[in-house]
Amino acid sequence: MAELKYHPVAHDHDAFLAKAKQRPGFEDAYESLALDYALADEMLKARAKAGLTQDAVALRMGTTKSAVSRLESGGEACTLDRDLEALCRCGRMRA
Repeated sequence: MAELKYHPVAHDHDAFLAKAKQRPGFEDAYESLALDYALADEMLKARAKAGLTQDAVALRMGTTKSAVSRLESGGEACTLDRDLEALCRCGRMRA
């Protein structure tokens, strides 16, 4: 099976956050999701370090690319087991 390679898209997260923090209520909402965002960040870093695409991680996890995208965006409430599985499948952690 051929491994799909990851090609990151440029994103200035600091600029994004600076603009988002101008919206009322953003900071409170962002702080309440700090753990979710930290896990999503670790999953993104693990996938990038492994050189894998979302498709490749999804294949390893037995799920879809859109599910991996939701995990990485922090936009889906997931169990810790599912998040850890994603990190393990990227080679970042051992189960």
